[in-house]
Amino acid sequence: MLFKMSLKIEHAKFNDLDALHRIERECFTSEAFTKEHIAYLLESPNAVSLVAEANHEIVGFIVGMIENYGRTTVGHVYTIDVAFKHRRAGVGLRLLDELEHIFLERGVKTSYLEVRIDNKAARELYRKKGYTELEPLENFYAKGRHGLRMKKELKK
Repeated sequence: MLFKMSLKIEHAKFNDLDALHRIERECFTSEAFTKEHIAYLLESPNAVSLVAEANHEIVGFIVGMIENYGRTTVGHVYTIDVAFKHRRAGVGLRLLDELEHIFLERGVKTSYLEVRIDNKAARELYRKKGYTELEPLENFYAKGRHGLRMKKELKK
């Protein structure tokens, strides 16, 4: 288990792609982003991609996108992944905190995300961070795998 002081949050680099894909597959198996999709997100100018490192090893990452809808700019958390052996140590919270901070710096006032409806641990993490449940998303991940859209108003 990690201690918060040993955790370093940095912007992801394209060289991190293999590690990010490995963690993504560990976390999401059949619903995991492909390596190509992660590469696309890392190179997108609207994406914010962060890694959590402990002892020079990537132990988790988060990818968010800044999206414009007319005059409204929102943040969208695409994925948050923590390697199994590093869960329940605050890694996900630290990554989400840093992403929200960057969203605020870039003028984002609202953050959205989707989560599997049966992922109780993730839903609890998001509720703890102030996200509220907006709407169910039927067959969002695959047939029979439903999601839930959540929202948070960001404040400085």
